[in-house]
Amino acid sequence: MTTRQEAEAREAIARIDALSTHLDPVHDGVRVRWRRFGTDTSQPPLVLLHGGHGSWMHWLRNAEALSAGRTLWLPDMPGFNESDAPPRVAPGEDSLQPLLAALGGTLDQLVGAGTPIDLGGFSFGGLTAARFAVQRGAIRRLALVGSGGHGTLRRMTAQMINWRAAPDRETERAALLNNLAALMLHDPAAIDALAFEIHDISCHGTRFRSKEVSQSGGLQQALGTLNVPTLLLWGEFDVTADPRPLVAQLAVEGPAREGVVVDGAGHWAQYERADEVNARLQAFFR
Repeated sequence: MTTRQEAEAREAIARIDALSTHLDPVHDGVRVRWRRFGTDTSQPPLVLLHGGHGSWMHWLRNAEALSAGRTLWLPDMPGFNESDAPPRVAPGEDSLQPLLAALGGTLDQLVGAGTPIDLGGFSFGGLTAARFAVQRGAIRRLALVGSGGHGTLRRMTAQMINWRAAPDRETERAALLNNLAALMLHDPAAIDALAFEIHDISCHGTRFRSKEVSQSGGLQQALGTLNVPTLLLWGEFDVTADPRPLVAQLAVEGPAREGVVVDGAGHWAQYERADEVNARLQAFFR
């Protein structure tokens, strides 16, 4: 990637960021950075949660479309990017609970406790959204993209590289690019300067260990306690699952569930096939 491409990627992030208002509510000593897009309150607020080693920028290509005609809230979840880390838990305790508490406490300060919301999540954020919906209540509709926590077999064919162990920046960049291809994006052309910039910034800002949470299961249990319209969306080539049988299975296990497989997309479907995913999310939440 050229210096010019890197500069253009940073400009693209800055342009979307400039459309938002930053808010930093604190719950039990944990500050959470929220970005609010749009001001129309004619529909319930839409809250979207990012994935592991992620940030609000996992939704960068979706923020404009999904905030048209409504208010969109994108947090850096506790332990990620610009938010404080949640308190540590003792071994064997639920490490997600302090994150959920800070997320819920700060959101309620912004939109009001008990205010109905629409909710979505990507990857680790999908499992987090499902558990958050159970805990908070007042969820009108729920959309999960490439959700973690399903407990079925992954289809990883390429090895991930520990970028934190890289001896220099060049080796670190190579590891991060490898991981984008191994896990996040299917089409090599989708691994552009913007995808790398988002991944690079978000990985360096990650202090919460989400992998163990995502692979520990719990998605089906959370969904089973909810009785809200639910969209279950995976990319065709998502390596974190076998999407077609998983979507079919989850869709028939409960009422008001819709399953979708996005052709040509990998795990980060809302980036790789942004227009199609935006259209599906807009139609579902409308």
